[in-house]
Amino acid sequence: MERLVGTVSRGVRAPIIRQGDDLAKIVVDSVLAAAKSEGFELRDKDVVAVTEAVVARAQGNYASIDQIAKDVKNKFGDNTVGILFPITSRNRFAICLKGIAMGCKKVVLMLSYPSDEVGNHLITPDMLDESGVNPWSDVLTEEKYRELFGYEKHQFTGVDYVDYYKNLIKEAGAEVEIVFANNPKAILDYTKYILNCDIHTRARTKKLLLKNGAEVVYSLDDILTESVDGSGYNDRYGLLGSNKATETTVKLFPIHCQEMVDAIQKGLIEKTGKHIEVMIYGDGAFKDPVGKIWELADPVVSPAYTAGLEGTPNEVKLKYLADNDFADLSGDALKAAISDYIKEKDAKAENLTGNMVSQGTTPRRLTDLIGSLADLTSGSGDKGTPIILIQGYFDNYTK
Repeated sequence: MERLVGTVSRGVRAPIIRQGDDLAKIVVDSVLAAAKSEGFELRDKDVVAVTEAVVARAQGNYASIDQIAKDVKNKFGDNTVGILFPITSRNRFAICLKGIAMGCKKVVLMLSYPSDEVGNHLITPDMLDESGVNPWSDVLTEEKYRELFGYEKHQFTGVDYVDYYKNLIKEAGAEVEIVFANNPKAILDYTKYILNCDIHTRARTKKLLLKNGAEVVYSLDDILTESVDGSGYNDRYGLLGSNKATETTVKLFPIHCQEMVDAIQKGLIEKTGKHIEVMIYGDGAFKDPVGKIWELADPVVSPAYTAGLEGTPNEVKLKYLADNDFADLSGDALKAAISDYIKEKDAKAENLTGNMVSQGTTPRRLTDLIGSLADLTSGSGDKGTPIILIQGYFDNYTK
């Protein structure tokens, strides 16, 4: 019988993961149990995606605000520290900010406006337009910001992040000055010692600062790159990708991720005989059209994946073929012509970049696409499915 179902994404339930758990075994056992329970078979080229949160939990990769403070103090000494372009998030940055401020005597907090890097708005674009302020050149003091925009609260959280961050820094024992700008070089008028907290633009920001007179510049991926007083760490991403765990601790982005995906893949091959691809995923790379928030607050969608997930899709647009190359065909003849076209393309392993037949397809990395699908499937709440099984992703119209 002709196969009528394409890609299927399933959330797989698993036990609550604790530090020290054998996560690779739990993932393998959970996927096999789900297949048995629901009556489906595992196949070659299936994808098992595991959320980074449970990987870090199993590793016990946590750090306290005291440990963050000590690392910051070691790097900046008693100098006034410019905290540049952090995102405004209680989950993603507030606890980090506590720790950073505890390691400083004085902080100059420079916020981008009207929104942060991932789209959390301090003020609406309409408010900015009406103010007459030029966001590309104007540097605003806290007093001027309040005069222009008042005490605006975030539409989803109800938090005035300017006030919230200011109080966090003061409660941590540091003096604080807040300014608003979008040119990173503006921070150099206040201090030459900077912690740039942007995520995806961090390398460019650091380069600009050092080129224009900064004396010491670190990024979030430079903080806790090794253990401090027994803390967790991430040698590649530091504090990037961390989340609030408690009011005084953060869960860091996981480490040794390649070893984890390889162990899971090996376990699945041993139990099923099928070559199943495995990845670890964090935030999906998608933007909410209503809230305008780009969900990718992690440094990458996937910190590790097996070899079969390398690369980008190489697809043709079926409706383009139907409307152009085979516009005179219909029914079984059209289906046969398109199937033959796809088979020939696959046989030649032809790269379709720039070819009109591929326009409108998705030239993004497979791990970004599949990780986004996994993140949307698992959600961020109480579904209890930290493992995602995706089947049929690499199929096409002919398979």
